Amino acid sequence: MNPVAVVGYGLRFPQSPTPGSFWQVIREGRDTSRDVPAGRWALPPDQALAGSEPVHDRVRSQRGCFIDLPEGDFGDLDEHLVQSLDPSVRLAVIAGVEAARSITSDLDPDRTRVILGQLLLPTDSTSALAESIIGDTIEELILEGRGREDRRPRGTPSCHPLDRYDASLPASALQRALRLRGGASTLDAACASSLYSIAIACQDLSAHRCDAALAGGVSRPDSLFTQMGFSQLHALSPEGKCRPFDDRGQGLLVGEGAGVLLLKRLDDALSAADPVLGVIHGVGLSNDRAGGLLAPSGEGQLRAMMDAYQQAGWSPEDVDYIECHATGTPVGDATELRSLFELWQSRSWRHGQCALGSVKACIGHTLTAAGAAGVIKVLLAMGQGEIPALPDHKTLPAGLSLEDSPFRIPVQPEPWLRRSGSPRRGAVSAFGFGGINAHLLMEEPPHTPVASETVDASVVSAQVTAGSPAAVAIIGLGAIAGRH
Repeated sequence: MNPVAVVGYGLRFPQSPTPGSFWQVIREGRDTSRDVPAGRWALPPDQALAGSEPVHDRVRSQRGCFIDLPEGDFGDLDEHLVQSLDPSVRLAVIAGVEAARSITSDLDPDRTRVILGQLLLPTDSTSALAESIIGDTIEELILEGRGREDRRPRGTPSCHPLDRYDASLPASALQRALRLRGGASTLDAACASSLYSIAIACQDLSAHRCDAALAGGVSRPDSLFTQMGFSQLHALSPEGKCRPFDDRGQGLLVGEGAGVLLLKRLDDALSAADPVLGVIHGVGLSNDRAGGLLAPSGEGQLRAMMDAYQQAGWSPEDVDYIECHATGTPVGDATELRSLFELWQSRSWRHGQCALGSVKACIGHTLTAAGAAGVIKVLLAMGQGEIPALPDHKTLPAGLSLEDSPFRIPVQPEPWLRRSGSPRRGAVSAFGFGGINAHLLMEEPPHTPVASETVDASVVSAQVTAGSPAAVAIIGLGAIAGRH
């Protein structure tokens, strides 16, 4: 694919309202977890809490990396409207507007797209809507079954009518906030969502379907729903702590937030004198052919990684640092390490030459925003020339060792030194439930203008027009209609 420049970004993560505060959280290895804020759950946390062992309709922990309602720039949207919408929309708008305003050059409203990952689980607003409708019906049936009259006042939804569009609203609201007309879409590829959105944006930019794209993800679901769900799946850490790649790891910790990148083709960004923060050279995507919901397949992860390196024209040993998916779940972390071992096998490498890390140790697993959080972490690390430590890391899970491998896990911040004649290069992985895999390759911005041939814009436009649309063959057909 053609090189794509990251020219700006916006974010809101736990204890991180700015890039500077996010870097401080990462560099200090700060644990941002806390008990669930008062009023966030539909019942008192003590009534929901059971203990370390999963119990039906009970959670293993009330801790998470929660984010309060953020303040920020809502663009051209009415402030009262945004404040009345679900917090996930508010997060996406603030992060996206900040990303768009990272540059001084204007965005063409007809040539700028919005693509966001959004977790399609109940939000605070849709949960309130369901409770006001379904909850009343259930209570009425129970009372009638006991021969009692239901005299309660009928519930009214406490959410804005637009919140019923919870799947598409974050992207469409961001598009409206910036008065863009290039299209807005959301996707749910589970924990790989924000890297999938970045991959699609890079494809659209490379094909000249747009000239700029806002891509990333937002995750701010009903936290009782995610806490309950991960508890029942035995995936939530009962101690309320995330320990990636550590034998003490007992599960993940749910985080909340949003990260949005502003992307342009590299040549266009340099021509416009936009600040180039990093350059994306490849994003590999795959789906597992085997494996289950909580038992990922290393084969699928390997295909995504190999696809990224093929796009970039890189070898695995070209990368200095990998921001791993590592969530603190023993099976998932072990599978990811084995995938990396296989990727680098039979190659020329030095012991410990590539560092591994995971931002989830600080801000938890931000689900559909996790990939964007990882990309922004790598951008900050490149800019600072420093590889952060993996906080409180002690020992790898049983049966795994880095002794005879190209990898190391830093226990304190390290200088990110450039290899002779090479820029700093990093990778980001995001692996979703059921085997939805993504791997992104990125390097620091060029320190001198990239040499390129002078190309007449009218010629490029004519070539793109002449070759579009490409012929598409229909090679199969399936349908279910009526009773047939």
